[in-house]
Amino acid sequence: MSENLQVRTPEASFELPITDGTIRATDLKQVPTQSGPLATYDPGFMNTASCRSAITYIDGDAGILEYRGYPVDQLAAGASHLEVAYLLLYGELPTPDQLASWEKQINTHRLVHENVRELIDAFRYDAHPMAKLMAGVASMQTFYPSSRRIDDPEAREMNIIRLLGKIPTMAAWAYRHSIGRHFVYPNDELGYVDNFLAMLFQSQQRVYRADPRVSRALEVLFILHADHEQNCSTNAVRSVASAGNDLFTSVGAGIGALFGPLHGGANEAVLGMLREIGTIDRVPDFIAGVKEGRARLMGFGHRVYKNYDPRAKIIKRSCDDVFEVTGVNPLLSIALELEKIALEDEYFVSRRLYPNVDFYSGLIYEALRFPPEMFTVLFAVPRTAGWCAQWLENMTDPDQKIMRPKQIYTGYRERTFVPQDQRG
Repeated sequence: MSENLQVRTPEASFELPITDGTIRATDLKQVPTQSGPLATYDPGFMNTASCRSAITYIDGDAGILEYRGYPVDQLAAGASHLEVAYLLLYGELPTPDQLASWEKQINTHRLVHENVRELIDAFRYDAHPMAKLMAGVASMQTFYPSSRRIDDPEAREMNIIRLLGKIPTMAAWAYRHSIGRHFVYPNDELGYVDNFLAMLFQSQQRVYRADPRVSRALEVLFILHADHEQNCSTNAVRSVASAGNDLFTSVGAGIGALFGPLHGGANEAVLGMLREIGTIDRVPDFIAGVKEGRARLMGFGHRVYKNYDPRAKIIKRSCDDVFEVTGVNPLLSIALELEKIALEDEYFVSRRLYPNVDFYSGLIYEALRFPPEMFTVLFAVPRTAGWCAQWLENMTDPDQKIMRPKQIYTGYRERTFVPQDQRG
């Protein structure tokens, strides 16, 4: 049985078809108003679907996150990040032969043009590493003119492989530049995550080999951050792509969106909050301050999730593995006590404020000796897989057009120009 939305105006009545819980905004145009065709006003796209997508499914009320139908906890328990990247892009998990070929292709393209190294090196020593990464990725379009052939399937796939291979290299170089250390080149003896860790932390060793527990924990974090539906940065990638832009330009826009503290900087804010609390015995006073509006609770609540963020549960378990290697982050005890009280307090339960992915991830990054400004870079590296999949889906969707939202004009109308010498 089909569903329809009935709209009545003084002049006429209309039936607009409902599909998948939505109506087409273009169908609203047939409903006239005194100000013109009917439209919706939706700041922040709180209830607007801009695309159809088969990549990531989220049920925020139930706390469900799936990539191509696979629950993220199952993928985090048994897959590698490159397996998940393949899944996001092609819709199915790779066979062993497909995975071996995929890994070889990605690893072949880890090296970055020396001009990109010089570009990163030209930044001031204290420039934010996200700015360096954004510049490096955006510059890739100039090295690969084929990226502009967005209608060529082979060119699209080749440039996706290039970006997935090179993004860890550029991210590691942005970090090394920030700490004044020499750049470390990719090592073909190492896998995707192990190579990234080596490029970050290698010192005098011929080959840096990370502790397997640290490597696996970072792999899990990569999987959990690989995609998350139509968030701000993904929307930015799709919006820039809708103008006919190449992958590198579009992902550069996504990095810029992720750079925003309201999007990619939340785990840094969590650490600041935990340090401000200082000790476990001050947690109750902090909770009281949140209720009274004197303090802000970071790392709880989510735009989509109205339940415990499924990624937060998995990251919480990864903390134990990392802290076995690095020692326990002293802020962990404060975080656990804060979570315990908040989950039992009616004030937070009634508002459905549960820990999100940022609540524990910063503790792991800090334990691995990353400065806070690198946290967002560590978010961008795995999210590149999702951005690539979303870009590709957008490019091959016949429904997509250049994005151009409507506005509600609130300014002056029909004013008369006054020459400069007549203005009082």
